[in-house]
Amino acid sequence: MYSVSDCKIVDLSKVHSDAGNITVLENNKNVPFDIKRIYYLYDVPMGSERGGHGHYELEQFIVAASGSFTFVLDDGENQKEVFLNDPSKALYIKPGIWREIKNFSSGSICMVLASQIYSEKDYLRDYKEFLNFKKL
Repeated sequence: MYSVSDCKIVDLSKVHSDAGNITVLENNKNVPFDIKRIYYLYDVPMGSERGGHGHYELEQFIVAASGSFTFVLDDGENQKEVFLNDPSKALYIKPGIWREIKNFSSGSICMVLASQIYSEKDYLRDYKEFLNFKKL
């Protein structure tokens, strides 16, 4: 079972030129899994929060493509906050971690690379259910 200490910031390579920067994300190279789905959160109203769930098996790689936001990670015993505001850094979230997202800046874009296609069966949407899962 993973803990919040297993979730970490990953530095992504950034190729700089006078015309701008580029960062590349590739399956099983700098992303530690095969990417099966990509989605992004945007136009999140100020003061709103997202997340509020965990996953049984899903791994995620989160990038602040624009702006900033804070992830609150919880393994049932410990919590940690991770502030993202740099598109050359990603947050790697392991399975079995409860997550909430808050403090979205205006114009922020939260890009998520996921190890699985969407499956409602993989979601832990009730915190008590999540805690029971962590005890197994």
